[in-house]
Amino acid sequence: MKQITVLGSTGTIGLNTLAVIEANPNLYEVFALSANTNIVSLEQQCRVFRPKYAVLREKSIALELAARISDLSTVVLGGEESLCDVASHSEVDIVMAAIVGAAGLKPTLEAVRTGGRVLLANKEALVMSGSLFISEVNNYSTTLLPIDSEHNAIYQCLANGAKNHCSGVERLILTGSGGPFLRLDKHNMGSVTPRDACAHPNWKMGRKISVDSASMLNKGLELLEARLLFDIPAASIDVVIHPESIVHSMVEYKDGSIIAQMGNPDMRIPIAHGLAWPDRTTSAASRLDLTKKSLHFEEPDYTRFPCLSIAREVAQEPQSHSIALNAANEVAVEAFLNELISFIDIPIIIQQVLEKTKAEEVHTIETVFELDGKARKLATERIRHVL
Repeated sequence: MKQITVLGSTGTIGLNTLAVIEANPNLYEVFALSANTNIVSLEQQCRVFRPKYAVLREKSIALELAARISDLSTVVLGGEESLCDVASHSEVDIVMAAIVGAAGLKPTLEAVRTGGRVLLANKEALVMSGSLFISEVNNYSTTLLPIDSEHNAIYQCLANGAKNHCSGVERLILTGSGGPFLRLDKHNMGSVTPRDACAHPNWKMGRKISVDSASMLNKGLELLEARLLFDIPAASIDVVIHPESIVHSMVEYKDGSIIAQMGNPDMRIPIAHGLAWPDRTTSAASRLDLTKKSLHFEEPDYTRFPCLSIAREVAQEPQSHSIALNAANEVAVEAFLNELISFIDIPIIIQQVLEKTKAEEVHTIETVFELDGKARKLATERIRHVL
């Protein structure tokens, strides 16, 4: 029975992870769950899965949860240090790293340093820390399995992580649906609402990643992540619009072969792959019927999606710009969701922060957080100018 810690259990990835665990009760057991502030959902999860530990980021909220589930044996903890503790606990076999944004970096790194298995659903953590993160994975001989549908698809197409898996590879092809604004007149982009941006046509996702998908910055982050995960130059990674979200990504080899991974747009599929690897288990997802699907592919419009264009440029630049890109986007997306700025202000703010960030390589995790803080401050200042 594998012991699982789910970091970010009340988010979309966390909920789908628990659904896969519930579908395989003889294989997995929940060791720890964590959430940011969603105490109601976390309480419900504790009552269903009876974890040994439940962790909330704020200690004051943790005290409230402890009172609410005092009838359970679950130990309730609070604070980032406790997150790191349950991520690196000696009894844990697998950690699902699904905390959104920069907040997930420290506990994810602690999980990596155990030398166990880490399922990476937090692309921002890797984009921020870059080669420092990959070095830790290598130093501790950690099994790192990507859970983003695109990177999980590439991983499967690259002989499921076999040694020398990139031998003979010509390019990686990341697919993206284009989000809710794929066909929207460009002149109307400035008037879209947070609700519009979060109405993804194929996937059920959290608000932050939904906005990233609408701007296609999400695909830009995935390009940066793929470069690191698979040690392939950004110039050998293409992005293709695929509105149906059936082909999750592809790998083209030097002989002209293209291998694709397909499935219904359901995150339980890559999650089940990560949990069971190198074996397979049920995901409880519905099966794909290709006789009822038409598949289409097209080039992305970089003028419609300037965030994707910016990310492509950052992929050729030193690590400080990847940190600034991620930080500025997180701040700008939050401002958009709070209706403080318009959707088209997001790439403008990102570009302005990048222009004020020195291009330099980064050699310590402490520097990563220092640069992250500076970029967030710059983004906040630019937002004040917009208001």
